[in-house]
Amino acid sequence: MAAAPCIAVVGPTASGKSELALELAERLGGEIVSFDSVQAYRHFDIGTAKTQPPERRGIPHYLLDHVEPTRPYSAGEFARDARSVMRALRERRVLPVLAGGTGFYLEALLNGLFREPDGSPALRERLRLKAASRPKGYMWRVLAKLDRKAAEAIHPNDTQKLVRAVEVILAGNRPLAQQWRDSGEPLRAFRVLTLGLTPPREALRERIERRARDMFAHGLVDEVESLLGHGIPRSAQPFGSLGYAQCLDYLDGKYSLEDAIQSTVDQTRRYAKRQLTWFRNRAPATLWLEAFGDTGDAADWAEREFRAWQS
Repeated sequence: MAAAPCIAVVGPTASGKSELALELAERLGGEIVSFDSVQAYRHFDIGTAKTQPPERRGIPHYLLDHVEPTRPYSAGEFARDARSVMRALRERRVLPVLAGGTGFYLEALLNGLFREPDGSPALRERLRLKAASRPKGYMWRVLAKLDRKAAEAIHPNDTQKLVRAVEVILAGNRPLAQQWRDSGEPLRAFRVLTLGLTPPREALRERIERRARDMFAHGLVDEVESLLGHGIPRSAQPFGSLGYAQCLDYLDGKYSLEDAIQSTVDQTRRYAKRQLTWFRNRAPATLWLEAFGDTGDAADWAEREFRAWQS
């Protein structure tokens, strides 16, 4: 069977990827496969800007609300799950529309399943103790020295992912991307058109601030308190992500509410810059549009590019 078409929508956070993917799926008869490492977790909704069921226009979304927050979820696991979903879509002749901002997940899906080396609980515990005893950002700096590109894809506050990445690099004695390339087959059943959003810088900065403030105004702190009240431990992987980590610091009295919001804004802006760098470096064939994805013009452009690519 010939390779089937697939669209991947990439770009920095708050650029409108989910909205563009939804519009393309509706226009082209597609279904959406998320490659967002935090939206994969159930119950973490407001801080992830997760598209809620009433907003999905009846279009199936896969790998959202996929795993419980009490267990880690790796790029290798995601790639296996996503390939399974995409095989089923291919059998039904449905266009997969990939959307998200986690570059490692997309890399694992497109370029090969990551068969992680055997873990070392002793090494992992040493790394965790070091991370806990050092200032924020310490483990990110360690990872950056070992594998700069891997560090660019992980937020400096996401201690669990940072510790695991350092552990895997030390165990495999090679950068993560090289381990991925050497450990599995690339995605051969699909031809992938990658469409990227790169809104004007100042407009993106303003939207990031507006979105962060809206999240706090519309219940992010209440969501975190509810998650904690239902027994989800602070060590759960998604609690290390943007917004959630700042909420925990606010609840612990380390931040005022305004400081928590401003920290979220500042760190999200830096993260967006790293995301854009990642996708530009790792996906050089991407077609870029200097716009947000939640506009008719963006959807028209993306549809034209897809149909031209198909012809």
